[in-house]
Amino acid sequence: MKSPLIIDPKQEAKKITDFLKKTFSEQKMNKVVLGLSGGIDSTVALYLLKKVLPPQNIFAVQMDYKPRKELIIDLKGINIINFPIKKFVDSFKDEVSKNFSLSRGPRSGETLAAIKFSSPSLSEADNKTRLGNIMARTRMIILFDLAKQIGGLVCGTENKSEKLLGYFTRFGDAASDFEPISHLYKTQVYQLAKYLGIPKETINQPPSAGLWDGQTDENDFGFSYLEADQVLHLYYDEKISLEEIKKQGFKNAERIITRSLNNQFKQKTPYHI
Repeated sequence: MKSPLIIDPKQEAKKITDFLKKTFSEQKMNKVVLGLSGGIDSTVALYLLKKVLPPQNIFAVQMDYKPRKELIIDLKGINIINFPIKKFVDSFKDEVSKNFSLSRGPRSGETLAAIKFSSPSLSEADNKTRLGNIMARTRMIILFDLAKQIGGLVCGTENKSEKLLGYFTRFGDAASDFEPISHLYKTQVYQLAKYLGIPKETINQPPSAGLWDGQTDENDFGFSYLEADQVLHLYYDEKISLEEIKKQGFKNAERIITRSLNNQFKQKTPYHI
């Protein structure tokens, strides 16, 4: 039996490019800004945009905190902007450590506690998450500011796996004007990448947010995208209970669904009346 996660990449590419054409037409814009990490998601989004817009109307921005390997994908004619964010992020960290404090109120200058960036009240993992969030929101500011300058739209690069697992920063990498691949699970993005002719070196590199040396998505999770996609599909799309999924032999099913449910608040904010 064919796996429900197997897509027809040719048909999927047409579906997405039709969506892109409609979006640009409805918004009366023909320029786009994209954060280009060198990973599979942003590369797939870029290759799809190239099918819809002339290359000179595409602005791909590399916003690394630490230098990465040179990109080997086809960037002919595209506007490539290298905008390192280390100085911005480190400056924010320094200012928070030096100046930000909590006081008892406007009448009292008494300080309760200075808020240091490497807060002793938080774990090392929590402080790393804070740093990652700052990076993601810094990149969002850069992309939207550039989009305003050129009169274009910001293209998001989130996939369905990341969305369901809550593996994103609110108002950071989840902020965009449109999302061309957010309906696709990570393993489906790989299928599309092969069809689009993306180099194997890009396809084969471990998915990473590039937050620190050696960081990878799957190490953070404690499970693979291959397993997660199957479990998430069964739970959310097929409406199969967690207990039934576990009986099918998915050893990390409970961890996957627990992570997803614990991050559901990200799907619901901002709360409103």
